Amino acid sequence: MRNQAIEANPRSLSHSVWPAQAIGQLERDAADSLGLTLYELMLRAGQASYERVRAQWPQAQHWLILCGQGNNGGDGYVVARLAQAAGLRVTLLACSGNKPLPEEAQQAQEAWLAAGGVIHAPDASWPQNIDVIIDALLGTGINRAPAAPYDELIDLANAHAAPIFAIDIPSGLNAATGTTPGNAINADVTLSMIVLKPGLLTGKARDHVGRLHCDALGLNTFLAGETDPIQRYDVADLVHWLKPRKATSHKGDHGRLVVVGGDTGTAGAIRMTAEAALRSGAGLVRVLTHEDNIGPILTARPELMVDVLREETLEQALQWADVIAIGPGLGQREWAQKALKKVASSEKPMLWDADALNLLAIKPDYRQNRIITPHPGEAARLLGVKTSEVERDRLQAAQTLAKRYGGVVVLKGAGTIVASAAGDIAIADVGNAGMASGGMGDVLSGIIAAMLGQKLTLLEAACAGCVAHGAAADAVARQRGTRGMLATDLFELLWQFVNPEMIQQ
Repeated sequence: MRNQAIEANPRSLSHSVWPAQAIGQLERDAADSLGLTLYELMLRAGQASYERVRAQWPQAQHWLILCGQGNNGGDGYVVARLAQAAGLRVTLLACSGNKPLPEEAQQAQEAWLAAGGVIHAPDASWPQNIDVIIDALLGTGINRAPAAPYDELIDLANAHAAPIFAIDIPSGLNAATGTTPGNAINADVTLSMIVLKPGLLTGKARDHVGRLHCDALGLNTFLAGETDPIQRYDVADLVHWLKPRKATSHKGDHGRLVVVGGDTGTAGAIRMTAEAALRSGAGLVRVLTHEDNIGPILTARPELMVDVLREETLEQALQWADVIAIGPGLGQREWAQKALKKVASSEKPMLWDADALNLLAIKPDYRQNRIITPHPGEAARLLGVKTSEVERDRLQAAQTLAKRYGGVVVLKGAGTIVASAAGDIAIADVGNAGMASGGMGDVLSGIIAAMLGQKLTLLEAACAGCVAHGAAADAVARQRGTRGMLATDLFELLWQFVNPEMIQQ
């Protein structure tokens, strides 16, 4: 299996993401507009899959193809026929059911049989010397655990030494949410058809998708006229948000940021947020914190302005600042509650994280000038549900948070979701397992706050910050791997992503 942790998806990957429940209608509308039949689209999907497998594993001579009872299985029959016609050895196992195949899948099956193909039962013994496994078992419609014989075939495929190619989505992975109600294929390569689906990018997707590709099946012209419900963002998008600076710019042009937090014993959190803001281009950063933290923070990063968090210093800082960030290391005692109440009276752009979110969950409010950056546990407290419910549908959770609290929500995790109260939704397709360590959220808060100070909108700042943060972590992982990554390790390589004209191609 490839190392998903440090190998990013291709930069050429589609930015168009559609809800899984909308795909069927999208296919029908596209076919109608171009005068195509759905069977012709299936032929294109099979052809694209066949070509991708040949390109990925040119030496593979024996293909094992697993077909299900739906149109995903129909794609598999097309692949089998093309591979056999090319002189390759093909073994095809197919699941049957009580219902007949869909019309297009039936046509594909009949074409395979007419070409001399053989269909083996799902419990047939697997032959020796399989070079690649094609997963065409379950498509984008599944929303429950795979039943027999699908579950047994998934387990056999995962246990086999041959690489796995998934057509459209790894079987068992929910295309809408990225959850896995039961077992799921662990693909090495997945080819999504027409557009991407959210479940390929968030939730448990990275454990199963492998290297992700997308083929529009010749529908590019039609898709260009459609409005994408969800946007996928990666490193290539940074140049749209972060332009090279004018030669005559000065520190006042790039945002005055006040960062509030760091109760006694938590100097590290507030220091990481503040330094991340500096490293991301904030012009001036002022820290208001517990008096015990002033010396350690100034010693570690003298470029910061640091003062004791008191009523008068906070009042002065709020008047001075262009942007406010509050929460890292803040705690929840009266000291923190008073600070948050004072910050909440401001109408300036702001970011709330960590303990500010825990306090918000106790006393909810709605405002449009705020970004909140919860991890799933914090999101669960804000919604009054269990963390498992948040993870069950991350997109829905992010959208609900945005409607309830206003502004922009960054729901952190593998495949971070950004949602706005206005209905925008995006997925940051960056990051890796090394980011599951303390302090990463503090660094992200500083990066996003710095973007706000550089005059990006709340939505743009959230998306740009998430992408720069995850891309820097990916760069660290490519150098050192994921185990043992520290949040402050990102500072060494963050510069090239907040200056995207410097990114090495």
